[in-house]
Amino acid sequence: MDPTFALIQILNGIQYGLLLFLIASGLTLAFGVLRVINLAHGSFYMVGAYLAFWLTQRTGELWLAIVLGLPLALALGFAIERVMIRFLYERDHLQQVLLTYGLILILNELQSIVFGNEVHGVPAPKALDFSFRLTDTLSYPAYRVAVSIACLAVAATMYGVIQHTRLGMVIRAGSVNREMVEILGFDVRRLSALVFAAGAGLAAFAGMIAAPLSSVYPGLGDQVLIVCFVVVVIGGIGSIKGAFVAALLVGLADTFGKTFAPGLASVAVYALMVATLLWRPQGLFGRNA
Repeated sequence: MDPTFALIQILNGIQYGLLLFLIASGLTLAFGVLRVINLAHGSFYMVGAYLAFWLTQRTGELWLAIVLGLPLALALGFAIERVMIRFLYERDHLQQVLLTYGLILILNELQSIVFGNEVHGVPAPKALDFSFRLTDTLSYPAYRVAVSIACLAVAATMYGVIQHTRLGMVIRAGSVNREMVEILGFDVRRLSALVFAAGAGLAAFAGMIAAPLSSVYPGLGDQVLIVCFVVVVIGGIGSIKGAFVAALLVGLADTFGKTFAPGLASVAVYALMVATLLWRPQGLFGRNA
């Protein structure tokens, strides 16, 4: 294989994996801290992509769309937690699955009513509308490099907050023993709303920066949700570090699968999950039950 071509595939796999991490980190936090299986998490990715499309049309610049759209996504996540999700904390997983599946249908229908069922494109920022020349015939888009850097910056910020702040300490404690955190006097309900809104914001941010890389279309979040569940299972439920490592592995497996065996690309991803579960049933960084 041409080394330059292999390098491009590795960069594509890492960039895709970092996007998956942004989405999966919110999903694994929601389950680890809230104990809620949120099937509607992918819908926040779709909301972010459509906000990027709508606001870019009005502002003319993706970065402005992200600045304006991110608070809207956070507010939507907070409102949904207060109106729906908080009633699920004491209920079994079947009821959680049914309600969050209903939320998917509601958000998809609202998307269809507001934006229609057409496929839309979002232009990359003008400042990043160029490519790095690698050889005479191969180049790599600057926007993909910027997306990877943005994802790494968010991941580093998340690591710093969770590992080195009081809020992060409470979140980590809540993922181990939610009841004990409540007994110690922390407002677990407020913490739950914050974690859910942050997860929604991360998924929406991923949808916004991914919009120029792929089209914006109905059902966008449904497809990415399945892959993110694979990431969470491989990494270990509730583990941010596991989600990061697993997302990169899935991103590379998917990218190289599409390059060398397009018809079997998804098989490579699921085979990776099966192999991991056979080796470590709790996931790479999950805790033993």
